[in-house]
Amino acid sequence: MTRRSVSDLKGTRIMAFRILGLEPDAFRPLFDAADAALEQVGAMRIIAGEGSRLPCRVSMSHATPGEELLLVNYEHQPANTPYRSTHAIYVRKAADRAFESVDVVPDVMASRLLSVRAFDARHMLIDAEVCEGAEAAAMFDRLLDRSQASYLHVHNARHGCYAARVVRA
Repeated sequence: MTRRSVSDLKGTRIMAFRILGLEPDAFRPLFDAADAALEQVGAMRIIAGEGSRLPCRVSMSHATPGEELLLVNYEHQPANTPYRSTHAIYVRKAADRAFESVDVVPDVMASRLLSVRAFDARHMLIDAEVCEGAEAAAMFDRLLDRSQASYLHVHNARHGCYAARVVRA
């Protein structure tokens, strides 16, 4: 995980941000479902392979080899706007609580090219940028500094998968 400090950003304004993982309870029943039932809802069971780097959206950590996950379609932007959106995410069976931390960019984000999208209170897109994950904290600050910005959605830029919601701390 990448934790930033005031000395890392000397001379720049710092806006505290909070990254929120997904609540695990929404996914629990799916782990008990048979593979055929998962297929009916557009989901599938995956076993992490060696070096697979599958990013869990609950714990915001990579799955370890041999670990069970679900690949599911998740509605991360449910508002009834033109930006309503769903995309694929991974969820680890062992993930038992949602990641939440202030000013910490977890490795599942810091190690990837990211697409960061800012939304206003009406859930309309107001800005978007692409950055390397190592630069994510600065990007979050810049976008959340906009007075109209209510929250950010982060996606993996290459595969498009939803990564996390980011809000002001």
